[in-house]
Amino acid sequence: MESIETQGIRFPRLGFGTFLMTGDACRVATESALSLGYRHIDTAEMYANEDAVGDAIANSGIKRGDLHVTTKVWYENLAPDAIQRAFDLSLKKLKLDFVDLYLIHWPSKSMDLPRALEALMRLREEGRTRAIGVANFTLPLMKTAIETVGAPIACNQVEYHTFLDQSVLLKYLRAKGVPLVAYAPLAKGTVVDSPELQTIGRKHGVSAAQVAIAWLLEQDNVAAIPKAQSPASQQANLDALAVKLDDEDRRAIAALPKGGRRVNPAFAPEWDAPAG
Repeated sequence: MESIETQGIRFPRLGFGTFLMTGDACRVATESALSLGYRHIDTAEMYANEDAVGDAIANSGIKRGDLHVTTKVWYENLAPDAIQRAFDLSLKKLKLDFVDLYLIHWPSKSMDLPRALEALMRLREEGRTRAIGVANFTLPLMKTAIETVGAPIACNQVEYHTFLDQSVLLKYLRAKGVPLVAYAPLAKGTVVDSPELQTIGRKHGVSAAQVAIAWLLEQDNVAAIPKAQSPASQQANLDALAVKLDDEDRRAIAALPKGGRRVNPAFAPEWDAPAG
């Protein structure tokens, strides 16, 4: 599988998301994903499943160097000492000596961003995480992190799918060499009901969901981390890697409504804040 290289690490462009999976169900699903060939696993402190993910990794027998593991610190824990405690607990639950990528999960309106990023950078310098990054950061926040703080940001993980335009953010990230990792790449399952994506899928003999994943993965500097609990769905997502869209398909997808944000909690940043 093609990988993306960033800030001294590499990760497969198609990863395995674990949001909303916990306990034995998460362990079994992650074990299945690993057995099928996934080597990019995404979890978070807030998901309450790092222990299950850690068990699956331990049971897999896969060499640690062949696996990419991302986890994240919750927005309520962005004071430097809280970051340290959260990271220590995440590492303990995952049963790992280090993670490959540690992210700020959501920005906080009350955070001291420079100090939070400095705490992450210390973890990187100590070798406890190989790289650091952010999630759900707007363009102004990205500019602060990269241009003001000078943090070595390895990715910005944001909602991105066929119904949500991220072109402005993506243009900036590409200019800075920062990958975009797309979560909710199936728009919380709603892509399967799109007549336009179904039509494209029939043309290629694949599903609408596979079209949506293929569309993301053909884009420069973009990775995707769909969640899939069943082995059949996990395999279907892997099979999307072989789907080749044409210009007609891309025009049809470009014409879809693009205001369909599916993840917008009360604590979310102001998505359309001017970049200054």
